[in-house]
Amino acid sequence: MSAWALAIVVVSAVIHATWNILAKKSSGGAAFVWLYMLTSAVIYAPLAFMVIIWSDVKFGWVELAFILASALLHMLYAVTLQKGYRIGDFSLIYPIARGTAPMLIAVAAFFLLEEEIHWLGQIGILCIVFSVFIFTGGFRILREKNVLYPILYGIFIGCMIASYSLLDKYIVSVTVIHPILLSYGSILGQVILLIPFAKKHWQEVRQNWKRLKLETIGVGLLNPLAYILILIAMVTTPVSYVSPVRELSILIGAIFGVIFLREDFGRRRIIAAAVMVIGVIAIAIS
Repeated sequence: MSAWALAIVVVSAVIHATWNILAKKSSGGAAFVWLYMLTSAVIYAPLAFMVIIWSDVKFGWVELAFILASALLHMLYAVTLQKGYRIGDFSLIYPIARGTAPMLIAVAAFFLLEEEIHWLGQIGILCIVFSVFIFTGGFRILREKNVLYPILYGIFIGCMIASYSLLDKYIVSVTVIHPILLSYGSILGQVILLIPFAKKHWQEVRQNWKRLKLETIGVGLLNPLAYILILIAMVTTPVSYVSPVRELSILIGAIFGVIFLREDFGRRRIIAAAVMVIGVIAIAIS
């Protein structure tokens, strides 16, 4: 994994953890998702317009179909994530979701995208997945009350992450759609798909904007930025490597949880953090 790709993914991880903290603090639902997607569409419109002007953009039905499929998967992810945050702790939902995805992506990328993983990279991926297992408390967490639904939500969210990551990797690498246009097209698609819900729950939308204006703008700005950086890295870097390194956001999110949400870090998470860093180093060296 090249140094520039590693740097981009690390910056993206910090941004990703930041917007997830804002999303968790909002306790919003689908109305909040539509609001921050609409905000993203407004903020990033000039950037998308400049890309269209300065690059040789060719769109056909195939490209539009790919973007729509990406939008559907991202919308399912966003709505399910907000639902998960409403029923479970950030420190449980976030690690499970982000940790399930690299395992699924590594296996699927090998069979579907024919990506070969260096043995050192394989060790790194296993270290990161194992660190996520430690982060979530291992088998001990299963003995606690009221954790089944959050765990299931976390796993399902991880499946959504794996699905859109593999699809978007294929889109930016094979169809050569510009990462910014893919991201913006996905955002517009999600805004349009959620319009019927927004109209039906317009009072909730207005209340969310009045109560969560800062969170809406923050997530609307940071969410696309984090993923645009990932798409840029995936143009030349195997998704099998990008996805696990991206999970540094788990460590950053746990630290943010301690600082902003007053959650406990503890010795277990210190060990998990060390294992995760070792995994990232192994992938970077490979």
